[in-house]
Amino acid sequence: MKREIITTGDGSKTIQIMDWQEQYHSKHGAIQEAYHVFIKSGLDLFNDQELNILEIGFGTGLNAFITLIEYEKRNLQIKYTGVEAYPVSPEELEQLNYLEELESLSRKDDFDLMHASAWGKEIEITSNFHLTKQQKFFKDIDETDRFDLIYFDAFGARVQPELWTVKIFQIMFNAMKRGGVLVTYAAKGSVRRAMLEVGFLVERLPGPPGKREMLRAKKQ
Repeated sequence: MKREIITTGDGSKTIQIMDWQEQYHSKHGAIQEAYHVFIKSGLDLFNDQELNILEIGFGTGLNAFITLIEYEKRNLQIKYTGVEAYPVSPEELEQLNYLEELESLSRKDDFDLMHASAWGKEIEITSNFHLTKQQKFFKDIDETDRFDLIYFDAFGARVQPELWTVKIFQIMFNAMKRGGVLVTYAAKGSVRRAMLEVGFLVERLPGPPGKREMLRAKKQ
């Protein structure tokens, strides 16, 4: 499918899949969305502890990179697992402007290492931030009771409804520790019902720019 780099509402870039008219991040603002959904509504709930994070849809690495920037402020030690079936190409990564927009040019080596690191191997990005990338389909995740926080950033249910089913959220529920949290930009009723069916406690929160609501789910 044809892909192109577009500029979103906050000046940061993302990848758009033309056949689907679907973007890797919100067209209203890629960085704004990442901060609102995954940092403010997810990471900010945790302080002073070791944290295991699972990202569903590693994609451009934006969510992982922002988490890397932010974790030190919260005195966290992070083990970050990013799952992606179809990695972004080096040519596409070169066109993204996250380092500039986040005023983090000094961390270029960290961003490059995130993407250059081997799949399936734990890599030390910093002494307190370790990254493991897994190239596989979400349905093939088989961890249990491992993750404190899940960033659920799959393509939308409009184009990939199979990623927002009871089956997938059961896998998420199983992978999460008791007391864990899942955050996602999505707010569809069908998504909320699938989360509830597998046992999550689900709340609606104000959404990022361009969306009225988002969902946060907790494993009791």
